[in-house]
Amino acid sequence: MAYTAVDTESGPHSGAGASAVDVFAALDLGTNNCRLLIARPAANGFQVIDAFSRIVRLGEGLGRSGRLSEAAMARTVQALRICAGKVRQRGVTRTRAVATEACRRASNCGDFLARVLKETDLKFEIISNDEEAALAIRGCTPLFEPHASHALVFDIGGGSTEVSWMKAPAPDKPDNGHGADAAPELGGWHSIPIGVVTLAETYGGRRVTPRLYETMIEDVTAALAPFEAENQLCKLVADGQLQMVGTSGTVTTLAGVHQKLPRYDRSRIDGCYLDFETVRRISRHIASMSYQRRAAHPCIGRDRADLVIAGCAILEAVCGTWPVGRLRVADRGLREGILMNMMASIGESVNATSRPASV
Repeated sequence: MAYTAVDTESGPHSGAGASAVDVFAALDLGTNNCRLLIARPAANGFQVIDAFSRIVRLGEGLGRSGRLSEAAMARTVQALRICAGKVRQRGVTRTRAVATEACRRASNCGDFLARVLKETDLKFEIISNDEEAALAIRGCTPLFEPHASHALVFDIGGGSTEVSWMKAPAPDKPDNGHGADAAPELGGWHSIPIGVVTLAETYGGRRVTPRLYETMIEDVTAALAPFEAENQLCKLVADGQLQMVGTSGTVTTLAGVHQKLPRYDRSRIDGCYLDFETVRRISRHIASMSYQRRAAHPCIGRDRADLVIAGCAILEAVCGTWPVGRLRVADRGLREGILMNMMASIGESVNATSRPASV
């Protein structure tokens, strides 16, 4: 998917303290995708000046072998060389590169990341599931609506799916000391080891029968059940107090298919809404397509053609577990969260330096 350079409203004062000459880069290496975002601070957040996204399938075959394959590592290193070139060309002053589920699980991940450092000069850190969820939430916060006091954010990845529940801050809660509103409070999060790659490798992705598709939904629903049992979010749904935000290639793909776009257009997708009836209809339509038709579709393409049905099944399970009625589509998440945190940390250090010493 192309990511065009745009002004991104990323929350009040997210870039406070960062100089206009500072250039930040966020790199997200997942089970399926390699994504880069380069931005500079702007008045109301940050302005994206370059981006890159490629499906590398780093976790291909990981579920069977427990290791990253040579072919997958080679594809990924090739993509990361492009990222490293962009980082140099754009004069990036601060970079954070994170790796997620595939690297958490692979027994040879240490060797792989050492190879990446040697060949690209990019140093990755493996982050935990909870930090991954927190960063995705931070990136999606600008899409939260004020009408509901709680938000459910989900991220369908290649090797896992993260679900997070946010509470709105209490009215009397002070701001963060920098003039910005208090951030929502994390009520709970849940990670299941099921993503589009793992589910497609379990059940197949080229041809999925209707019965097999239902089985996929049932498996994901069962994996989500403990989180619902612990937090009782369906009560918030019944009271109209829960909104839903979805961030993943699956959700943006469905939105593109629904809008019948001739090519993917982030400006049309990020922040749009999908009602659950449309989610089910489009998901079943995609599941009924042949592999060739999916590969030829401008909003799916060959890289996603054998994974998108698994994504649809996960999405239907999420919607079935928490029947909010509609979700907001986010073509943003972890990378934006990384950028916002880096820019905020610059502001905090500036404020701390300028603060008079206590006596």
